[in-house]
Amino acid sequence: MRISLLLFLFLTLGMTSCAQQSIPKVLQQLNDGTVDYIFAEDLYQMKAPIVLDAREKDEFEVSHLKNAVWVGYEDFDLDKVIQQLPSKEKPIVVYCAIGVRSEDIGEQLKSKGYTNIKNLYGGIFEWKNKGFPVYDENQHETEKVHAFNQYWSRFLTNGEKVF
Repeated sequence: MRISLLLFLFLTLGMTSCAQQSIPKVLQQLNDGTVDYIFAEDLYQMKAPIVLDAREKDEFEVSHLKNAVWVGYEDFDLDKVIQQLPSKEKPIVVYCAIGVRSEDIGEQLKSKGYTNIKNLYGGIFEWKNKGFPVYDENQHETEKVHAFNQYWSRFLTNGEKVF
């Protein structure tokens, strides 16, 4: 399922690459709206949500949101993650690069009865674009953000792109 989603993403975006793309357009095109969004400014103000990073490990190691827990995407293990999340009502925010993979992970959590799941609108790219801090694997603030590839990197407009 995840491999076919990524293939779909690349094919769909490849066919529309001539058109001017933006984070809102990509999210509208690729997401189903099954997981409510939270905006960077609102997440920044939240008190102690659980934050899950749905990117690949190498992306997470370059930078992530403060106190984020890496759950991955290709290696995501729903049973392992829910063992770490005893409260199904506590606020959980899932993010990825722009918010597509995180919707899929949020859907899986919702299917297990979690009721307070949010998808970070625009993911870590929009978070960094808005000037909020990211941290490296040693928990030091950094300007680096893994931009996934050349295509996706166009959506990161603030910070140092790493591939």
